[in-house]
Amino acid sequence: MTLTRILTAAILIPVVIGLIWWGAPALIAAVGAIVVVLALLEFFSLGERVGLKGYRFWTCICAVLIFFQQWQATLSERTSLTRDIVFVHQPAVFTASLEMALLVFVFGAGAIAVFSSLPLADALGDLGISAAALLFVALPFSAAIRLDAMSRRLLLFALAMIWVGDSFAYFIGRSLGRHKMSPQLSPHKTWEGALANLAGSMLLGALVARWVEIGIGDMLAMAALGNIAGQFGDLLESAYKRSAGVKDSGTLLPGHGGMLDRIDALVLSLPVVWYYFQLVVAAR
Repeated sequence: MTLTRILTAAILIPVVIGLIWWGAPALIAAVGAIVVVLALLEFFSLGERVGLKGYRFWTCICAVLIFFQQWQATLSERTSLTRDIVFVHQPAVFTASLEMALLVFVFGAGAIAVFSSLPLADALGDLGISAAALLFVALPFSAAIRLDAMSRRLLLFALAMIWVGDSFAYFIGRSLGRHKMSPQLSPHKTWEGALANLAGSMLLGALVARWVEIGIGDMLAMAALGNIAGQFGDLLESAYKRSAGVKDSGTLLPGHGGMLDRIDALVLSLPVVWYYFQLVVAAR
């Protein structure tokens, strides 16, 4: 299993890095939308195991709309990364707001619940899992598009921070882990592994601070907060999988499970890094 996990990562990580470093912003947004749609389909498959079907097609359409909106919003931003580097984006002809995208989802999901032939007794549960999919997966993960618009180096750091932390947790936790972190949700996770996870992310933040062109103090803070949020996202997905009675969300990525398994930590860590940059670093 370890060899399969390493081989899959050895293939995927260079592909992701190459895409982010050389890909056009529209391409990155499109790939991000595809990734989140695959994760949403796994999310709904897990929901079906507990009797919640949800509105797959409509939710995926609205997830793509959110990614389009996030990409479009970057066309009308002006943000200072450092004193000498300013990102300037030309305004779009029409910029949809995030609230508008969410309202489109609300009205569409409501119409499906009221006018479709689906049993009305199931409407509340179906609406709930559809909204959860959009709010807990698609919306926060779309922060990747905003990070890409600000600095591709910052986006790469946000991804690598989770990869390095996971690697530290996996190897150190397996060898030194003694104290279970949350046995009911994830029997193999330990507090030793969690601390190693945090230490790995912060070490990376210290090492790449000059490359990202952000002060080491801010990099350490972003790494710590982003890592903690990522570990919480991992546990949140574990709770969902446990309720569905499965170990992995899918089998798409050998050794890693499904797409949702691969991005569960990123779902919450990316918006934390993004907002820390916006509210703390760029605000100075």
